[in-house]
Amino acid sequence: MAAIASSLIRQKRQARESNSDRVSTSKRRPSPSKKDPRSIYERHFLGVFSKVRFCSGKKRPVRRRPDAPSKPPQVSHKGCRLEPQLKGIVTRLFSQQGFYLQMKPDGTIDGSKDENSDNTLFNLIPVGLRVVAIQGLKSGLYIGMNGEGMLYSSEMFTPECKFKESVFENYYVIYSSTVFRQQESGRAWFLGLTKEGQVMKGNRVKKTKPSSHFVPRPIEVCMYREPSMHEIEDKQRSRKNSGTPTMNGGKAVNQDST
Repeated sequence: MAAIASSLIRQKRQARESNSDRVSTSKRRPSPSKKDPRSIYERHFLGVFSKVRFCSGKKRPVRRRPDAPSKPPQVSHKGCRLEPQLKGIVTRLFSQQGFYLQMKPDGTIDGSKDENSDNTLFNLIPVGLRVVAIQGLKSGLYIGMNGEGMLYSSEMFTPECKFKESVFENYYVIYSSTVFRQQESGRAWFLGLTKEGQVMKGNRVKKTKPSSHFVPRPIEVCMYREPSMHEIEDKQRSRKNSGTPTMNGGKAVNQDST
C-alpha cells in the first residue's frame, strides 16, 4: 500500500513538474537582439515618430454665410449710422384759417399769407408711429409745446417736440402733443392758429374747429437722420413763442424782464 502511494505521489510530482516547464516555456519571450536587431531607443523613437500627424501648409478656406454683409455699415464715433434712415418731406402747412404756418429766423411762430416765403417751409420728420417732428427748414429749430400749451422753438429735439399726426374726418390733418393733454378729460392738446394768424394755446384748441386743421403741401421727399433726443432742461431751452413774449422755464414773461 505504501509503495502504491509513493508511486502515485511520484507520478503526480512528475506531472506537476512537466506542467510547470510548459508554462515557463510559453511565457518566455524571445530576446530582442535575435528578432529585432534595432535597439530599444531606436524602436521607441520610431514608434513616437510614427504617431506624428503631418499637416500640409495650405490653409483651409473659411466658409462665410451667404447672408453676411461684406462690410459693416459706417458709423460715427458715437455709434450712430451716418446714412439718413428716415423718409420725410419738405412741406408747407396750410391752415383752414387761411394762413401758412411759419417760423421766422428768430424762432417766432405764427401764420403768414405769403405762400412763397421760405419761412413757411418745414421738415416733417417721422420719429415714431404716426409721430413727427416739425422743424423749420431755414432756422433749423423744432416746434415744441410746453406744459402750459404754449408753442415755442427749440434748438434741441426733446419729447415736447413730438406731435401725433392724425387725419380728421374732413381729410384735414391735425397735430397733437404726445406729452401733454387735459388731466380730467384726457383731451389732447393741438397745434392751432387763430383767424388773425396767431398761434393758440394747445389746451384751447379743439380738433373739430378750423383752427386745428392743416393741409400739408409737400415740396419734395427727403431722407433724414434720426434727431438726437435731449432731456428737457431750462438751460438747454432756446424758446420763442408767437408775438413778443418769450418762454423761460415754461412761464410766459416779457422780453424786458429777460
